[in-house]
Amino acid sequence: MAGGGSSRTSGGKKKARIEIIPLIDVIFFLLATFILFTLSLNKSNGLILSSYPRSETGEPRDPAGTATVTVLADGTPAWDKEPVNLAELISRLQTFHLQHPEPDAHILVNGDAEASFNQVIYVVDQARRAGIQKVLIETLSKQAANPRGAAGT
Repeated sequence: MAGGGSSRTSGGKKKARIEIIPLIDVIFFLLATFILFTLSLNKSNGLILSSYPRSETGEPRDPAGTATVTVLADGTPAWDKEPVNLAELISRLQTFHLQHPEPDAHILVNGDAEASFNQVIYVVDQARRAGIQKVLIETLSKQAANPRGAAGT
């Protein structure tokens, strides 16, 4: 056939071709997957807990210039995802205050819903003793927990 379009060499073998369209489809699929994955990342520096306390009046916050202290269910504190003992927590709070003397620097305190309230108060007190005036309690808003707008529990 004249102009038949089959790509044969003079020896009769088919010539290999690289199809670019399927390659582009795979690249776009990987790009979309990566974008969706990064949007679902938690922006907090605290430990990822299964049961944050819920709040109806919570407001979004800017994590810049902050450190996160997490109180685990057993009362153990963690500094930016690293479990520490109480003496180390006090030392890190004092160091944070020396490194961030500006008035906008603040500590985020979050914890498991089952954590002892006494431990949370202890962390807040120690932050204030170290000279940090802004101590924020981090919760999960009910709207974020239930995106359909129905009342949460």
